[in-house]
Amino acid sequence: MKRLILLTLLLGFVFSSQGQEKSKYDETLAKKLGADDYGMKMYVLVMLITGSNISETKAKTDSLFAGHMTNMGKMVEMKKLIVAGPMGKNDKNYRGIFILNTKSIDEAKQLLESDPAIKAKVLDAELFNWYGSAALSEYLPFHDKVQKKSF
Repeated sequence: MKRLILLTLLLGFVFSSQGQEKSKYDETLAKKLGADDYGMKMYVLVMLITGSNISETKAKTDSLFAGHMTNMGKMVEMKKLIVAGPMGKNDKNYRGIFILNTKSIDEAKQLLESDPAIKAKVLDAELFNWYGSAALSEYLPFHDKVQKKSF
């Protein structure tokens, strides 16, 4: 019985806290980030997969991936690339993901045209519209504060 009362009180606290959080709405920030009424917006999710070009030398592949990383840095500076990272080993040949802050898949394709690893077909890209938190891009400044080494 005590557990039931404790659980009821805890659930009441959680649900009452959620109502209070909504009062923290920042209209200026929401507009700046392009948020809809749910605090969300459309992005383009890019699934990077192993490309059809598997015959490059290690030196060439290393050079292409160095260019890939440089291109990622440029997209970050342009505030277009807001999430990126490699995938663990898997049976789907997925290599990594990008979440691009673009209005369309066509705009995302234009950004990817400058990636040497994609141009050389060492990586291929599958693009999808993706609906996520408009605040997603706000985490990047914090990443610099937790990163000891750069790639």
